[in-house]
Amino acid sequence: MNRYLTAASAALAIFAFTAAPSAADTIRVLNWQGYGTDEDWSLEMFEEKTGHKVEHEYFNSEQEMLTKLRTNPGTYDVVLINSAFTPQAAKEGLIVPIDTAKIPNAADLTPEMRNNPNLVIDGKTYGVAWVWGATSFAINTEKFDKAPETIEVLWSGDFADKVGWRDDAVEAVQMAAIALGQDINNPSDLDAIREKLHALKPQIRTFWTSENDWNQYMSSGEFDVAVYWSGSASRSANNFGLPVEFVVPKEGAIGWLDGLSVPKDAPNTDAAYEFINWMIDPEFYVKWDTDVGAPASANAKAMAGLPEDAFNRTVLGNSAVTSKLKFMGPIEDDMREKMLELWQETKTFYQK
Repeated sequence: MNRYLTAASAALAIFAFTAAPSAADTIRVLNWQGYGTDEDWSLEMFEEKTGHKVEHEYFNSEQEMLTKLRTNPGTYDVVLINSAFTPQAAKEGLIVPIDTAKIPNAADLTPEMRNNPNLVIDGKTYGVAWVWGATSFAINTEKFDKAPETIEVLWSGDFADKVGWRDDAVEAVQMAAIALGQDINNPSDLDAIREKLHALKPQIRTFWTSENDWNQYMSSGEFDVAVYWSGSASRSANNFGLPVEFVVPKEGAIGWLDGLSVPKDAPNTDAAYEFINWMIDPEFYVKWDTDVGAPASANAKAMAGLPEDAFNRTVLGNSAVTSKLKFMGPIEDDMREKMLELWQETKTFYQK
């Protein structure tokens, strides 16, 4: 057994013991479905260690997540928020500052993740860095002799009618912005982006909206290359045996960081802190990534606990790769609206 995990387990046992006097209760977590926090084995381990049961409610977009927080005060104890949206949630008073001294594993977060300016605002922590990754594209290795080096492969005539694209306005605009060398959070030339996206028309096989969709399209041979998420690509290869390789091209890729926050008027703040501590614990993360597949952990010790050949160590642990990531940040409302309008117009163009 990994020596570090043995030590981590012992430490967690101590933490669980000290937490045991707190009354057992049920906490409510708001997240994407199937995204780490709702793994059955993990919830069983957490309940055994702390006495707390966990229930989930799900959202399908960041905007839906914000709406749920606005309209259901006092309902949720923990919420998953992409760091690009954390400042907005904090500004609206939907989430509250977190006392990280009550979350022991937070000490092992890498400084750049722990102190991300979208999570730490005016010196107060509104989100505990959890996992991070990249949005780029993955290839069907049976269709390539070697991995392409450029994002322009998505526009290559060699793969007409074989490109998978996610139906998401911001992501679509940001992918085109990377291809054109523009700022992904505040692109300077939307007309050029529109033209670039229009040029995708002969390429698109279909749009996908979920990881399950993507796996089905890839397994049936409909995709040769498709926009995808790094952690999902790892799951597609490891869990489903698909011939998939994730690529970060020379132009770069979209980087993202997800944090765990505590909503205003959370009914069970102490239990929420215990749950966040478990989510960033190496014992949880190593099993999640090894058995299921996960994004990269913001916890340095958790990453170090992975096997040396693990995707998140060989790819996202490579500084030459991560230096090319362009991280998502807050997007002004008027720019977001322009992105939405541009994407809707582009999809209409595709249908002509």
